[in-house]
Amino acid sequence: MVSRWLYVGLILLVVVQRSSELRVAKRNERLARAAGAVEAGAGHYPWMVTIHTLFLVSCVLEVWLLERPFAPRAAGAMLLLLGVATALRYWTISTLGERWTTRILVRPGVPLVAEGPFRWLRHPNYLAVVIEIAALPLVHGAWLTAAVFSAANAALLTVRIRAENAALESHAAG
Repeated sequence: MVSRWLYVGLILLVVVQRSSELRVAKRNERLARAAGAVEAGAGHYPWMVTIHTLFLVSCVLEVWLLERPFAPRAAGAMLLLLGVATALRYWTISTLGERWTTRILVRPGVPLVAEGPFRWLRHPNYLAVVIEIAALPLVHGAWLTAAVFSAANAALLTVRIRAENAALESHAAG
């Protein structure tokens, strides 16, 4: 029972973290739009918000309602993966600076970022999200949430990455 409450605390920590990130993203969005940024993929954005919100709720509900067991070794491995994903996310955010938002906003004529994790990956933040969606539920054995939301996220990322790549190719400087 104690592990469940600690898990709820972890989920609440993630909620606080995401809320803080959303404030930064909103500020950056205003700056990008003021600088003439063009938005792409706005139609899938509400689905992204819905999936990510339901994901966090599902993590808690599966652990409590289906009484998922806590396995310390698995939890330790998943917490390590979450740490790696969080580090990658914040490296990405700091590399993009004011260009980081949760929406696809491209400033015409501005070159692509090629430093930080972008030296090796085209979409490092999405890799961080893939890891988080798989690992966070598995901290407390919520394998159903990990499977369902990993599949939903994969479908969403297929649409999102296509939209983002097309926007970058159309508007960013070479």
